[in-house]
Amino acid sequence: MTITPIEKLFTIFDESAEVLQEELGCTYLEALAATGENLFQAEILQDNVNDLTKKRLRKKYEEVTLASFSPEEIRKAYQLALLKGTKHHVQPNHQMTPDSIGHMISYFTGKFLNKRTDLTMMDPAVGTGNLLSTIINGHNDNINIQAYGVEVDDLLLKLAYVGASLQEQRVEFFYQDALEPLFIDPVDAVICDLPVGYYPNDEQAKSYELNSTDGHAYAHHLIMEQSIKHTVPGGYLFFLIPNGLFESKEAPKLHEYLQKNVHIQGIIQLPLSLFKDEQAAKSLMILQKKMPGLKAPKEVLLASLPKLSNKDALNKMLAGMEKWFKENKE
Repeated sequence: MTITPIEKLFTIFDESAEVLQEELGCTYLEALAATGENLFQAEILQDNVNDLTKKRLRKKYEEVTLASFSPEEIRKAYQLALLKGTKHHVQPNHQMTPDSIGHMISYFTGKFLNKRTDLTMMDPAVGTGNLLSTIINGHNDNINIQAYGVEVDDLLLKLAYVGASLQEQRVEFFYQDALEPLFIDPVDAVICDLPVGYYPNDEQAKSYELNSTDGHAYAHHLIMEQSIKHTVPGGYLFFLIPNGLFESKEAPKLHEYLQKNVHIQGIIQLPLSLFKDEQAAKSLMILQKKMPGLKAPKEVLLASLPKLSNKDALNKMLAGMEKWFKENKE
């Protein structure tokens, strides 16, 4: 039986991470970050590893040459190892964005940003970096992307940094709370799978228009505001939002803020089959930051995506979207 390049690379990530996990007495994810860094630096960076273990690791690393894999093969192999490591101990907000959603956002970023050859992009809640990597790989051939990722969890940030380095992507990472001042120039595009919940830092929330007048503010509202501030006029934002975004008591304020600052381009409801339960279901909301002379689309692109396995319904829907782009964006 022939094994695919992705399986081959995953096996190296997995087995070498298990060796390091045992040797260093750390978690699988910490060991995965360490082995990934060893691979792209082409040396064993851990001082406290004995010679026998070093020998075992070198033998494994010699089985693969990173340059012989495409960035997408590296991303998928690394993602499989990440999924193995996150199975047991990960908060709901740290769940990896499914690949099918990443590819779909990639399709939309391509449609809205297709006239550009150079692009700056930011993910203010980058997590393990899988969504950002998927989108960069989706545009590898025709757009030169400089990306920025912000993450408050140091392990997730390390995993994102290692993943981007393995794929030779141009991403700069910032280890901080995304709602504190960002030292990133405004970007052409923001992509974000919004972490949903309350923001505990009431003092910091005071500097936001979307702060709550009663109790903690919603973190996802504040990240939307921060992202809009950090987008160039005329730039685009692609947010994965909970389906009930406009049903909370803070929704009128959010709606008013969006009306003032952006043109809503589209809201695409994702198939329920992608989510564990209906409560967790999400949509993709696409916004364009206002600027003088920029008109809103004649109509907002509203769609409900069919099951991705239903090819006929999907093709019909994509044809409808193509028509919308011709009428509203060309």
